[in-house]
Amino acid sequence: MAKLYKEIWIVFNPKIHNNVSTTCIWHRPNVFSDGFQPFADNNHVRVVENGQQVDLILDQQAASGFGSKYKYLFGHITMQIKLVAGNSAGTVTAYYLSSDNPDHDELDFEFLGNVSGQPYILQTNVYAHGVGNREQRINLWFDPTADFHTYGFLWNTNQIIFQVDDKPIRVYKNNADLGVPYPNSKPMALYSSLWDGSQWATQGGLIKLDWTSAPFVASYRNFDGLDACTVYNNDISSCVATTSHWWEASAFQTLDNTQLDELNWVRQNYQLYDYCTDTKRYPTPPPECSTNSV
Repeated sequence: MAKLYKEIWIVFNPKIHNNVSTTCIWHRPNVFSDGFQPFADNNHVRVVENGQQVDLILDQQAASGFGSKYKYLFGHITMQIKLVAGNSAGTVTAYYLSSDNPDHDELDFEFLGNVSGQPYILQTNVYAHGVGNREQRINLWFDPTADFHTYGFLWNTNQIIFQVDDKPIRVYKNNADLGVPYPNSKPMALYSSLWDGSQWATQGGLIKLDWTSAPFVASYRNFDGLDACTVYNNDISSCVATTSHWWEASAFQTLDNTQLDELNWVRQNYQLYDYCTDTKRYPTPPPECSTNSV
C-alpha cells in the first residue's frame, strides 16, 4: 500500500469576496495510489500515466471499482471521467460518496449506458440516514465518451450541489426544519465502479449488455479534486466547525444568478425525470421538493 500523506493546505477561493481562507490538515492526493485503492485485479483496474489516470475495465470475468483511503465530511469533491464509448447499453458507471451502514448517507452519480448514437443518461440520487428514492435523470449535453469532463459535489452544512463541468445540475437543501434527513454527520468515502446493470440501466432493462462489445472501459483523472475535510479516527469536530472552511462562507449557501440560470437551462432542456414531479410514486410531493426547486 502506498504511503499516505497528510498535508497542510491554505485554501483560498476567489469567489469569496472577503478573502475567507482556512488552514486545515487534510489529505489531497496527487496520484491515484496516494488516495485510492483498487477493488479488482490489475486486469480490471489499470493505473496508467504514472498514476495520473486509472481505467476501470468490465468484461465477462469481472466488474471493477476503486475507493478512497480516507473519508470526508463536507467540501468540494470532483474528478474527471471519460465514459464507456460505443455500445455501452447495460453498463453502469457509478461515481459516488457513501458512509458506512447502518442508515448510511450517499450521494450518487450513475451513468447509464446507451445504444450507440443515443445520449447518455445521468441519474443522481441522495440517501440520508438510510432513506433514498430521490432520483433525478438528465441527458448530458455533450458526448461524455469523447473526452474527460468534470463531475462532482459542493457539499456543506446547508446544501449539496451536483455539478457537471462546474454547472449545477441539482441542488439538495438541508431541510431538517421540515423533518427531512440531511447528510451532515457521517463521513463518506469516494467510490467508483463499472458493472453490468442490464436488469434496469438501459430502457428499463429492455436492452441488455452485449458482451461482444467488451471490454468496456471508463477512465478517470484529476485525483487532486478532493478539496474536502478529511476525517481521521472518526473525529468530525474540525469538519463541522462551520467558520473554518471556505465552502461554509456565505457565497456558497445559495446559488448566485448565473448558477440559477445554468440550473434552469439544464432542467428545461435536458431533464428527463424528477421524483418530485412523479405523482404516481408521490401523490403528495416530498417536503424537501419545495425548497430544492430553486
